[in-house]
Amino acid sequence: MSVLKLALIVVLLVSVSVTGQEDPIVNEDENIVSENPIDNAQVVVEEAPVDAEDKAPPVEILTENEPVLVRSGKYQLSDDGLTGGEPIDTGAVNFGTDDGILNQRQLLPPPSPTSPNGVYNEYAHIDGRVLPSTTYQNNGQPYVISNQRLQQIRGNFLYWFYDQGGNENIGDYQSDIHTSTPQIHKNFNFQLPFFGFRFNYTRLSMNGYIYFSDPPDHYTYPLEFPTRDWPRVNDPSFIGIFFSKCRIGSMRPEDPDQRRPGVYFRLDRDLQTRTDQLGVEMRERVTWDIREGVIGSETFFPKHVITITWKNMSFAGGIDNSLFVTNTFQMVLATDEVFTYAIFNYLEINWSSHTEAGGDTTTGEGGVPAYIGFNAGNATRSYEYKPYSQASVLRDLTGRGWANGFPGRHIFRIDENILMGTCNKDIDGANLPLMFAPESGNMLGGTIVNITGPCFNPNDRISCRFDTETVVGAVVDKNRAVCVQPRFYHNGYARFEVAINNEPYKWKGQFFVETPATAAEKIFFPGDSVHERYPAEVKITWDRFNLTTNLNVQLQISLWGYKEVTIRPQLEYIDIIDAGVANTGEYTINPQNFRNRENIMHNDMQFGFLQINLTTPEVYKGISISPILWSRPIPLGWYFAPQWEKLHGIRWPQTMCNNWLRTDRFLKNFASQVWVCPCTLEHALLDKGRFMPDVNCDRDLNPTCRYHWGGIHCVRSGSPSAEGSGQQCCYDKNQMLMLSYDQMWGSHPQRSHDFGFTPYNEANKVPSLSNWFHDMIPFYQCCLWQEEQAVGCETYRFERRPSQDCVAYQSPGVAGIFGDPHIITFDDLQYTFNGKGEYVLVRVDHAQLKLDVQGRFEQVARNIYGPVNATHITAIVAASNNSVPIEVRLRPEHAQWRYRLDVFANNKRIFFDRPALRVQYFRGVTVYQPMYKIDQSEIVIMFPSGAGVEVVENRGFMSCRVYLPWTFMNQTRGLFGNWSLNVNDDFTRPDGTVVPTDLNNFQSAHRDFASYWQLSDREVRDVGVALFTREYGRTAAYFNDNNFIPNFIREPRDFLPINRTHDINKAVELCQDSYQCRYDYGMTLNRQMAEFTKNSLSAITNIKEQNARRVISCGILETPRFGRKSNFFFTPGTRVKFECNQNFIIIGDKRRICEDNGRWNLPDHGYTECLRNQEYSQRALFLTWGIIVAIILPLALLICMSYFWCWYKPRSEGKQGFRFEDIPRSKSASRLNLRSNSMGNITDTAKSSTLRSQDSDVKEPLPSTSSKETPLIKGNITRAAPLPPPVRDGDSSGLGYADSTRSDSGRSDKSGSSKKRRAYDKTYRTNEPLPGAPDVDFPEKLWDLSEEDLLSLTSPSETESAQGSTLTRPAKDIEYISRPRQTGRHALASDSGYSTKDGSDDPYSPKYTGQYSPIASYSPTYSDIYSPPLSPTSGNSPRNTFNNPGLPEPPKSAPIDKIKTFTLPPKKGKSEYSARTLGATWGIISAVMLPIVIVLICIGWRFLKRRKREEKEEEDFLRVKTRPIDPDESTRINSDDDSIPYKKGMVEDSPEPTDSVKAIDSPLPSADPPPNPNTFGIPYTEPAYDPNLTYQAPQFTYEENLDQPQPPPPPPEPGQSRQWRGETEIN
Repeated sequence: MSVLKLALIVVLLVSVSVTGQEDPIVNEDENIVSENPIDNAQVVVEEAPVDAEDKAPPVEILTENEPVLVRSGKYQLSDDGLTGGEPIDTGAVNFGTDDGILNQRQLLPPPSPTSPNGVYNEYAHIDGRVLPSTTYQNNGQPYVISNQRLQQIRGNFLYWFYDQGGNENIGDYQSDIHTSTPQIHKNFNFQLPFFGFRFNYTRLSMNGYIYFSDPPDHYTYPLEFPTRDWPRVNDPSFIGIFFSKCRIGSMRPEDPDQRRPGVYFRLDRDLQTRTDQLGVEMRERVTWDIREGVIGSETFFPKHVITITWKNMSFAGGIDNSLFVTNTFQMVLATDEVFTYAIFNYLEINWSSHTEAGGDTTTGEGGVPAYIGFNAGNATRSYEYKPYSQASVLRDLTGRGWANGFPGRHIFRIDENILMGTCNKDIDGANLPLMFAPESGNMLGGTIVNITGPCFNPNDRISCRFDTETVVGAVVDKNRAVCVQPRFYHNGYARFEVAINNEPYKWKGQFFVETPATAAEKIFFPGDSVHERYPAEVKITWDRFNLTTNLNVQLQISLWGYKEVTIRPQLEYIDIIDAGVANTGEYTINPQNFRNRENIMHNDMQFGFLQINLTTPEVYKGISISPILWSRPIPLGWYFAPQWEKLHGIRWPQTMCNNWLRTDRFLKNFASQVWVCPCTLEHALLDKGRFMPDVNCDRDLNPTCRYHWGGIHCVRSGSPSAEGSGQQCCYDKNQMLMLSYDQMWGSHPQRSHDFGFTPYNEANKVPSLSNWFHDMIPFYQCCLWQEEQAVGCETYRFERRPSQDCVAYQSPGVAGIFGDPHIITFDDLQYTFNGKGEYVLVRVDHAQLKLDVQGRFEQVARNIYGPVNATHITAIVAASNNSVPIEVRLRPEHAQWRYRLDVFANNKRIFFDRPALRVQYFRGVTVYQPMYKIDQSEIVIMFPSGAGVEVVENRGFMSCRVYLPWTFMNQTRGLFGNWSLNVNDDFTRPDGTVVPTDLNNFQSAHRDFASYWQLSDREVRDVGVALFTREYGRTAAYFNDNNFIPNFIREPRDFLPINRTHDINKAVELCQDSYQCRYDYGMTLNRQMAEFTKNSLSAITNIKEQNARRVISCGILETPRFGRKSNFFFTPGTRVKFECNQNFIIIGDKRRICEDNGRWNLPDHGYTECLRNQEYSQRALFLTWGIIVAIILPLALLICMSYFWCWYKPRSEGKQGFRFEDIPRSKSASRLNLRSNSMGNITDTAKSSTLRSQDSDVKEPLPSTSSKETPLIKGNITRAAPLPPPVRDGDSSGLGYADSTRSDSGRSDKSGSSKKRRAYDKTYRTNEPLPGAPDVDFPEKLWDLSEEDLLSLTSPSETESAQGSTLTRPAKDIEYISRPRQTGRHALASDSGYSTKDGSDDPYSPKYTGQYSPIASYSPTYSDIYSPPLSPTSGNSPRNTFNNPGLPEPPKSAPIDKIKTFTLPPKKGKSEYSARTLGATWGIISAVMLPIVIVLICIGWRFLKRRKREEKEEEDFLRVKTRPIDPDESTRINSDDDSIPYKKGMVEDSPEPTDSVKAIDSPLPSADPPPNPNTFGIPYTEPAYDPNLTYQAPQFTYEENLDQPQPPPPPPEPGQSRQWRGETEIN
């Protein structure tokens, strides 16, 4: 049985051949020998497939060498019974032929169901003329295609078309198309994207094209699209494979293909889910024809295919014989409803023109050839396939193209732009369009760029130039070459040019360079292990199809690093992570494998990249071709940590952070160059000119915020500053600014902007790399790899990368335009202008600030009542200084299915459909699409000056808002007015004339102001020149229409007719109080436009109100180190409390408040700090020492001065010094002794020297006073003492003592000078008359207590008041005053017996008793008596009666005969505590100062001792210096320098000898002095005597022993060296 199976297999393989569709057409002369084609999947590198389902079609591919058997219509293996099975990926199959030979014209005879040998052929129903049924399911089993069958069907030039079968047995033939009906309508029932539009229908024309809109009534040749006269003349949207008037031709009987001439149309829908044989084979054939034929289509998987064939078509207007002059061509359209590809197959072309185009009637030649190309319609865009379209070389179409190796096959991508997918050999020029994919790549290089455009020969030398870098490419086939992108050091668009052999670079394009941090992520790191210092493992994943479709290849993973140690950046290879890795899409790195590495040259690289490439790259024409995958920048701690630990120790992050801090401090400060952050997220989002979303923390794209934990969104400056730096502002969940002073996750300004800075190839200016080197890696070293409160992290946060607060932030000014169109100026002036043309919106022409924003106004579409006399804005263009003009244009309504707006830069369309292209940087301008948009409905243009332009599309209408910082104040002109905060000067003409403002008169604003700002194609002074991109010859004159008269009436009720009351009411109901909305609805009757106008007005109004609400910020309030803050708010009313970590003590204010004036309240107890316990103790000790020193130093100085003036100086002058015995005694001493005695400290008073004699107490009587009672005046009662009476000779010196020359002891003062004695309060009222007292003569009283009073002690009285009292004593001469303190001779007021005015007793005075008893109510203590007096206004005194209204009059004095006493109770309390504290303090001071004084004395003694020694040495030196020297002697002095000879007769100006000095000793007679040899060994002779020379001997002075002669030194013995005494001075 197995033998029969094998025989059957052999028969099948032999019988299978390439089959045609009907009759054989053999053309042996056109066999093409192709180069060995490279597997496209291994060369082309593009974006990964969208999902896994698209990558794996539901088809099983069997390898070629596997035997197959026919069983129930399904191929199975010969040795098993396959009953289904999973489909395998077609990407692993090589679809190239073995010999590389394809017979592109071979249409073999139609196969019969039975082969000649009688074997059944299952492909007969597919390759024949009969349309197969789509319900054919192979006995219920899905069809599985083999590799052999796929190669067979792909070997045919034309796709299948059938003329039999179907409902009418005509197959795909369109019998309704003929000369009288040249076109028919076809519905797709799916969306076909074409040239920016999208259609679900078409019209099939006999004239070689399909179209989607009405053509014009007649054409003028040569054809030109788009139609210039649109909309008056229709501009059709069409796909023209051979646009020329045709008629159905005839065929000859001998023609090999006998299918009917005419037009064939077949639609194959839903190919991705079909399992029938025709559906599966059509899907796989189209898929691989497009993937291999068009670069950049590696992920394309068709859903729907349209096959249209024009067979044997002749030209119109020819004679009958011309019917046999026919052309046959085929169009295949494949789409997945996003991308659309068109395949043009030109089988034969025998004529080129019809008679209306000037062709002859016989051969169809001589006229204007057919148009080949695409037109989008509605006067938008067109693409003409040059040089073939409407040119004589049109016949070459059958031999050009070379798609899939077939001459005559041309492939285009036609969904958004028309991109040629095949080579063009016949075109020539200086700027030929180059088709390449991918259109962008990582800045690090390695991206394989596939090139199509020129036709390549196998031996051609391909040169690719990226900007200034030139690389050599390789030829893949005739239609494609590849180049490997080199490494860049800049981002944005780069020139990409291709040259063949020695030709110039004619083929040109623009290649977009992605920064490493924003490039499409190709290597992923699950988890955070790569960011750790010592991770256990690092896992990486990648999409294995991004490298190659061959999953059996081996890969190599390597590590690269970056550093900036010189002016040139260095990106260098470090190490191989692993080689020979299987392409499984994942790998785990074990850092322990690299622990013993010694990368001496690279261990200073702190961040880098992982690279994955093929272990064995394919080599084509001597060029290695291997795609490269780069990771995002990553820290290299996981690799270098062991090496860094060896270099810097276990705390290597701290050491590396300190090294960076030292380096960064040498760099220039950049913080003043960046923008100030807004306080709130709402303000940040509305500042479109200065800030844009940060890709590392974006709430729409990347909410992870790895480096700003707790934040929800970050913004960064849109362009680098003048120094290349950038700003970053992050916001928390409360939408408030996050500051680095509060936490390490706060906002950080950046020394290097991620976009880099020109010239880019220098250190600190490389995009992404310099940013990571200067800003990101230090954050790892100082904060992420250390504690948040580490010194390095706080230095990073507070000093090197501190957040800038928002105190100085100013919101931008905003102006906008929307609707029909309505304008709101910067000064909030609202008006309507309906001009038609191009106008200036904003113009700033200043030396340092330049800005041009221009708008294009076009007429609104017709409504149901006819034309609308209103316009709307359709395009915006903006430029600043020398920047690239950026134009944003509104797309037509039916062209907005994918993109809503067109964006032009450098006159070229740009798109933002890929994540890496969301932000694009051009010269002097940054353009980006918000991350939450995918349809280009919002575009933001940012300039370095801070100006921003936001363009928004909604429901087919466009609005524009312009944001300007305050530096543009009083600089703006144009329709948006002069921004001066004054609406009266908004209507300023270009010449400076200010037009009066009338908001209700649209015509006045139109005629007198706005029309003056119209643009033209030439430069106009103060207006400028139009900056719009010109397409198809449409200049400013094409759009400007000064004859257009808009509607100047404001309200619909005034300009709508009466019979349209419904529209008027609808406008009021829909718009309410917005006149702009009512106007737009009344003019257009378009509800969507009216709602858009209303929403746009609300939006710009809210933006203005939000920007006007300035956020008051108190600024930065630093978090104390080792502490926390209760919250991070900084607005008025915020209360922030501070706490310290465990084992820390807080000092300073524990709470701060943000006041209404925008400032934090001043701290009452100092700024908040958290100190360790030891540090707190040390600080307290230092403070105590400071206080001690501050007290002791003045005291010590005072003591020293007193010692000097009172003891040392008098003694040095021979006088007697100060003695304590000479201090005169005062009465206070007596009082002190008295009090001491009364408390039990009784001394021997007989021996006391403080007692005065009785005579000394005698005092002259006071002058008598009037007995009339004088009322007491309250205003005169004070605590101050009255002035003393004048001093007379012999009287007291003002202290109340007579005979002031006598001491207290009765002795006269020896010095004879009057000395002041201490007074108690300098007020004595012993005998003076009291105010208001009766005129009574008081007896004389002693001035001092007698010895008898001091020695007399009485027992305590037995009265009630004396119970429990202490010792009492008589006080005969003491009176009591009203204070609780007894001063001098005053009496206490509580015992005075005063009474009130009404005669009642003083309620505050104790009652007098007639006996001697102590006072129990109050007794002053020692501290009370000697305490300072209280303030008169104080209420602390228990008996304060001063300046108190309502008190009784002063009481009368107590009776004289009454003896009163007072008691000193043993009261202990505050006074004792104060005394004890004072004693302890003095004890501490003494204990501290005593060692200090001793140390100072020792230091002074040593200083004096050293001074004495220095003086002695100085005396000895002077003695030696003045010693006479024998003039006949000379000596040699050795020093560290060369020997210097000194000899007799040498002067200062004499030249110094160069030879060494030698001293020669020779014995001489003792009578003569020994001669002294000179430097040359020759004795000197005596100098000649000059009688005219006067010689004065020097005067020598000796301090001691001058009178004794010095003995001369003894002469040296022979052979003995000289012995010198003393020293010789060298001058």
